[in-house]
Amino acid sequence: MDPAPELLFYVNGRKVTERNVDPEITLLPYLRKKLRLTGTKYGCGGGGCGACTVMISRYNPTTKKIRHYPANACLIPICSLYGAAVTTVEGIGSTKTRIHPVQERIVKCHGTQCGFCTPGMVMSIYTLLRNHPEPTLDQFTDALGGNLCRCTGYRPIIDACKTFCKSSGYCQSKESGICCLDQGINGLPEFEEGNKTSPKLFSEEEFLPLDPTQELIFPPELMIMAKKQPQRTKVFSGDRMTWISPVTLKELLEAKFKYPQAPVVMGNTSVGPEVKFKGVFHPVIISPDGIEELNVVNHENNELTLGAGLSLAQVKNILADVVQKLPEEKTQIYRALLKHLGTLAGSQIRSMASLGGHIISRHLDSDLNPLLAVGNCTLNLLSKEGERQIPLNEQFLSKCPSADLKPQEILISVNIPYSRKWEFVSAFRQAQRQQNALAIVNSGMRVFFGEGDGIVRELSIFYGGVGATTICAKNSCQKLIGRPWDEEMLDTACRLVLDEVLLPGSAPGGKVEFKRTLIISFLFKFYLEVSQILKRMDPVHYPSLADKYESALEDLHSGHHWSTIEYQNVDPKQLPQDPIGHPIVHLSGMKHATGEAIYCDDMPAVDRELFLTFVTSSRAHAKIVSIDLSEALNLPGVVDIVTAEHLSGVNSFCLFSKPEKFLATDKVFCVGQLVCAVIADSEVQAKRAAKRVKIVYQDLEPLILTIEEAIQHNSFFKPERKLEYGNVDEAFKVVDQILEGEIYMGGQEHFYMETQSMLVVPKGEDQEMDVYVSTQFPRYIQDIVASTLKLPANKVMCHVRRVGGAFGGKVIKTGIMAAVTAFAANKHGRAVRCILERGEDMLITGGRHPYLGRYKAGFMNDGRILALDMEHYTNGGITLDESLLVIEMGILKMDNAYKFPNLRCRAWVCRTNLPSNTAFRGFGFPQAGLITESCITEVAGKCGLSPEKVRMINMYKEIDQTPYKQEINAKNLIQCWRECMAMSSYSLRKAAVEKFNTENYWKKKGLAMVPVKFPVGLGSVAAGQAAALVHIYLDGSVLVTHGGIEMGQGVHTKMIQVASRELRMPMSNIHLRGTSTETVPNTNISGGSVVADLNGLAVKDACQTLLKRLEPIISKNPQGTWKNWAQTAFDESISLSAIGYFRGYESDMNWEKGEGHPFEYSVYGAACSEVEIDCLTGDHKNLRTDIVMDVGCSINPALDIGQIEGAFIQGMGLYTIEELDYSPQGVLYTRGPNQYKIPAICDIPTELHISLLPPSQNSNTLYSSKGLGESGVFLGCSVFFALHDAVSAAREERGLTGPVRLSSPLTPEKIRMACEDKLTKMIPRDEPGSYVPWNVPI
Repeated sequence: MDPAPELLFYVNGRKVTERNVDPEITLLPYLRKKLRLTGTKYGCGGGGCGACTVMISRYNPTTKKIRHYPANACLIPICSLYGAAVTTVEGIGSTKTRIHPVQERIVKCHGTQCGFCTPGMVMSIYTLLRNHPEPTLDQFTDALGGNLCRCTGYRPIIDACKTFCKSSGYCQSKESGICCLDQGINGLPEFEEGNKTSPKLFSEEEFLPLDPTQELIFPPELMIMAKKQPQRTKVFSGDRMTWISPVTLKELLEAKFKYPQAPVVMGNTSVGPEVKFKGVFHPVIISPDGIEELNVVNHENNELTLGAGLSLAQVKNILADVVQKLPEEKTQIYRALLKHLGTLAGSQIRSMASLGGHIISRHLDSDLNPLLAVGNCTLNLLSKEGERQIPLNEQFLSKCPSADLKPQEILISVNIPYSRKWEFVSAFRQAQRQQNALAIVNSGMRVFFGEGDGIVRELSIFYGGVGATTICAKNSCQKLIGRPWDEEMLDTACRLVLDEVLLPGSAPGGKVEFKRTLIISFLFKFYLEVSQILKRMDPVHYPSLADKYESALEDLHSGHHWSTIEYQNVDPKQLPQDPIGHPIVHLSGMKHATGEAIYCDDMPAVDRELFLTFVTSSRAHAKIVSIDLSEALNLPGVVDIVTAEHLSGVNSFCLFSKPEKFLATDKVFCVGQLVCAVIADSEVQAKRAAKRVKIVYQDLEPLILTIEEAIQHNSFFKPERKLEYGNVDEAFKVVDQILEGEIYMGGQEHFYMETQSMLVVPKGEDQEMDVYVSTQFPRYIQDIVASTLKLPANKVMCHVRRVGGAFGGKVIKTGIMAAVTAFAANKHGRAVRCILERGEDMLITGGRHPYLGRYKAGFMNDGRILALDMEHYTNGGITLDESLLVIEMGILKMDNAYKFPNLRCRAWVCRTNLPSNTAFRGFGFPQAGLITESCITEVAGKCGLSPEKVRMINMYKEIDQTPYKQEINAKNLIQCWRECMAMSSYSLRKAAVEKFNTENYWKKKGLAMVPVKFPVGLGSVAAGQAAALVHIYLDGSVLVTHGGIEMGQGVHTKMIQVASRELRMPMSNIHLRGTSTETVPNTNISGGSVVADLNGLAVKDACQTLLKRLEPIISKNPQGTWKNWAQTAFDESISLSAIGYFRGYESDMNWEKGEGHPFEYSVYGAACSEVEIDCLTGDHKNLRTDIVMDVGCSINPALDIGQIEGAFIQGMGLYTIEELDYSPQGVLYTRGPNQYKIPAICDIPTELHISLLPPSQNSNTLYSSKGLGESGVFLGCSVFFALHDAVSAAREERGLTGPVRLSSPLTPEKIRMACEDKLTKMIPRDEPGSYVPWNVPI
């Protein structure tokens, strides 16, 4: 063994050698901190988001091939990279040298907004192209399955991918000779004014071609090294851990004999997350490196043998090959495995994880183990003692010692037998999201009939996700042998399996009744699948399935993605160089795609910089008995621990109404409340010390988590809010019918890709401080830090260059954490950095408010709603935060698009023991709007009308008055509605959906259309003021600064467009550096859809002031350049700098009188969505969405459409799959992308059509544009109501009458349990109160 070898690998073509390497380090911090390659981002640390994707290349001397694969840098131990070449986003192209076609196209197709996920996206696409230079669209969506984006809604990223596809252009079904645009039902109606609209946001003609010969070559030195056998085992030793890398099988067995407890690590996708998130520690790790015996692929004795070291991606390719070559009857098990390999994790994890690691880990929700077990696979083991075989069976999966590996044994390979004639294997799984999500329940099932007589000879059924291990229903299978394959057998099987696979009510993971239902739903599907094949093989003996049942077997229809967009071309009279109205690319786009864009944590380390990490409460309501810091303070590298005592007198700050406390003093009120902060020399040391802080708690009563508990304990924040219009009580006396109902809506996590980040640098004189922070509100950061340090604000400067997504979540909590960080920096006179891990971020910061809406509606039989009495309850958490503003906006906007002549709405904020919920895109409206729409849907049901009809009847007429007596003109609302009806061919498709539903029993489609009126305004004039500063330098170049924050919405791009128009100069001449309290003081918060509007008016004002001053000079020399004019102005002592100011729109609201003029204008729109659901599993697919939006005169249609789509997909996540889980003790379970599912590329509608209404009304906004940041979120509920429609169709067919009450998010669990049938009736139900549930719905 080589005692202290050098670690050698290549990064972007350059050699890296490390003598004293620490085996605990992964590639991500090494790239970012050591090599200063900050393009690769930290998003979650667990391989779940793809932000840290890099390409790994390895040379195999035996096959003489180079393998390129994508990998998550956050999980790759650096020691496993010996002899590999790593390519990061910086290595494929940069703005300084040349950019790569992938980078160029993702930018020019507008596939970047905040840009934080872009380097990962670029690397996933790049790696695919290195392996397949002409991929299909399916290969792209597969390659991007492990990459999350929270801004774009993915459509523009898919557009960029399409430009590399063989059949580029938009139609994927053209191969069949029919273009999808020609088919009437999907086609879009021709717009009359043909030449005025434009269907494209980019032109493909000017793209750089993809030239595979121009890529970085694999380093020849690594090839020579790989060929030079024999190599020796490499041992890397750190302070706490030793990494052993054997290169031959013999050495591997030696190492395992010497260290029998050491895990064998290949991809580190199982051990890595355990070490990171569960605190598991291994003193020794054995990692085989290129051992051929672990990579075998063999066919003999009617079985396929696969090496345990093969990655799951390699296994997938091998099986795909086998399935094509062998006859179908032999490949049953391989087909089933392929089905699951298609959705297992993302392509990065599949490329890293090994088959052996997956089997040995025996995760309870493993997708492959149930299949390998039913397939009678055997495991080939080896140790110094010799070889042996063990079956991969139930005993092995439950880790029964007699059936398991011995500590010194290694799994070499797996034998997977061919299937026989009359043998059938199926795979089933259901997860929260179709791809890259752990299964809630999965299953492998196999039946063997021996002959064509349909008598069961062998039956094997395994389930994952329903116990501590993969479970076998062997007694049930035993009892069914000898039975004929018929309905009677199925009925018996369901009952037997439910008796055998028991799941207690308090089972971990919750969803107990859903899991029980899936157990038998899968069995039912298996019965149908096998019956259908038997029928095909022997049509005479086997009855055919009822036509209605056939649908249970088809996968949900997912065709090829295609999308269209329609927006107004600029006025032909506009000057050619005027950029307003053109789809200009995001100014930072290229830097996003090359990794050159600098976010807060990408800033280089400052000399003697410290790291701060927070210690948070582990109890939801308790008294702090004692805090013991001694052990933590004694650890090496720990400098200090800041507690509430240090902050005495400055431990709180008041922003809106009530002061917010920074660190807990004697009591804690929620899990995740900040208790103290550890400051150390490095992040690792700070995190280690934080775990050693010992806090003793004494629990307090009551513990209030839900809205219902708050109502019960009368736990509310004052004041409540109320709005009345007309006379509700009188109106209830004259209506035909009255209904009462309620709807519950869960919260939402912001899941901005860049977690909370800050760096505070003391300047060393006059107590000056520079605060670099990822925030939406620099003035508040400046104020809170100055107050904490007892300094005047002019000594504290807050700088924000860009923010990696915020959505409302980077304001209040960010300020509190910045204040504590600044306190530490000030106390020690050293820079302090604080970057939250994803799990900490989700635990500490609140999100969108959960809502409970109660309504009482009085209506006529024709659907007119005459009286509406509403109650809104919202879960505020432990402090008021922005909750009061949220309920105010919720009440003011709850009418949505409808005129309710008599209305009363009251709202309360509940005080609960949860982290304070806060601002979130849409700000109360996505909740309030859903409650109103839910009421309308119920009224429609009672009147026997379609919800769309009732929406139409109650919609605002052209000139109308809102409940707070502000006048509006709803002409464009009605136009959006009509246009959306036409564009989506609503009535045609409604009929098609109904026809589909009568023909299919187990699959249902739903169609719904929802309008939106989103009033824009901030409720006061002061909140709408904005300022800008514009300098013209003597060479004629211009610098613009303003108070808005760039967080992906493209505000800086729009500001430069404004300056370009106003100064009549090209955009390339204008620069913008970022936002700082040093240049523009006293800025307002960036949010509320008005950032570009308000700051744009300020920039316009400044530019006009300058132009006015320069007018005489320009008119004297009209042919001159800006350089001449600037120099002349200077010579004539004319100032070339101007401040622009906008005082805010008129805006006021009097809550006592219930009237006012809070909003400047409304954004109108409509969305129509069609979905398909699987009634057996609750799975759903969004088939098509059409959106029509009234955006006024768009300043930049590319950015505006990006906002509409991104908001729509975020809203779709809110209403369908994003589910927060809390324990009954108030602990958040969903702390990362592995547990909390935001929409991925598989969730976007197969077809998406967006059309912007032609501009009609001129307004006093910036160039008559409208702010679109938030309005689209609500349109996501068109998917909710389409699902509602599909579920209602299923219930109606099953004879279930009465309205169905569905809460949001409408997850697979709720869809399945609402489609009640004979299977849901069979499952055992637990008496409430007889068990402690795993989670509480909040």
